[in-house]
Amino acid sequence: MAQFIVNPKPFLADLTGKIVKVRLKWGMEYQGKLESSDAYMNLQLLNTEEFIDGQLAGYLGEVLIRCNNVLYIKAAENQEEDEEDGGRGDASAMRD
Repeated sequence: MAQFIVNPKPFLADLTGKIVKVRLKWGMEYQGKLESSDAYMNLQLLNTEEFIDGQLAGYLGEVLIRCNNVLYIKAAENQEEDEEDGGRGDASAMRD
């Protein structure tokens, strides 16, 4: 398996405005539009959905995730679908 190093600040800047999945150290996942991140890499998500054990647990709306809780962050697989719906952030477009 090939590994490469990614500088986190440009990575987060590139993801800003896109649908992302954030997994916490405790196992929960959150999917929403990355509105902003700060110098500490705290994350602000909009239109956020919570997933526990891969199942939708609820709609949270706007959330702030403290940096020390994040295990990883990645672009959502269905990014193209969201762009096709005009970036409205429809909940149906964000579900797997």
